[in-house]
Amino acid sequence: MVFGVVMAFCAAVCMGTATVLQAMGARTAQAGGTPAAGLATLALTLRRWPFLAGIALDTLGFAAELVSLRSVPLFLVEAALASSLAVTAVVAAAALGIRLRYAEWAAVGGVCCGLALLAVAAGHEGTGAGDARMRWVILGVTPALVVAGRVVARRVRRGRAAVLGGIAGLCFGLVAVAVRLLPDLGVQRLLTAPSAYAVAVAGLGGYLLLIEALSSGAVTAATAAMVIGETVWPAAYGVLWLGDSTRHGFRLLALAGFAVSIAGALVLARFGDAEQYASPR
Repeated sequence: MVFGVVMAFCAAVCMGTATVLQAMGARTAQAGGTPAAGLATLALTLRRWPFLAGIALDTLGFAAELVSLRSVPLFLVEAALASSLAVTAVVAAAALGIRLRYAEWAAVGGVCCGLALLAVAAGHEGTGAGDARMRWVILGVTPALVVAGRVVARRVRRGRAAVLGGIAGLCFGLVAVAVRLLPDLGVQRLLTAPSAYAVAVAGLGGYLLLIEALSSGAVTAATAAMVIGETVWPAAYGVLWLGDSTRHGFRLLALAGFAVSIAGALVLARFGDAEQYASPR
């Protein structure tokens, strides 16, 4: 239990720091003075060590997330992942010279307090692992959700960033649920597990949808919608269907901690794309 909590916090630190490093890599590529676009811009960015370090931290964060999802309740893991925005805000303030407003410093403190309450109140991970039908349903829903996101990306104009961000969040929530539905982490079992393929499809599809949402310009709306989409329903799913629970008598404390941490993350939603603050003026 304790190890799973530590891994969830490590995932938040790694992913939050990775966002800033990738932003620094993009800034140095743009500051090189060479006009480039498309694949040329990507090639320049990939040659910068901060961006590569950010990718490595993202990978470590995802690995830590997988470990935590197998040992602690979903509501704690998802709240911890949302708190990566607080890490991004603090690191960006130091590394990119971004000035945080008083409300944002209060939100960082709120996220920390909320996670502390959740860590105290969380019980053991539920024993429910879902049946074969549930795993196939998750696999069927995943590509349908990604396709729906692509349709929305082409047809919706008003509120596009928020809608795409919300769908991306739903995809990331599917990743968390699908990980919990994995029978075990053995290579042979993973190759035949429907939920393993759901993890891959939902993760990649959600990432592409989030990039498109952020590129729509309304970073705060996209990130806020993503945070809600990836936290609320997986937490409810874990409690109602997988048996996640709090310690006896700590349910209200857990609810308060979850609400405070998510509210703090929403206040910090503008840091969902730190690259916009890293661009040279």
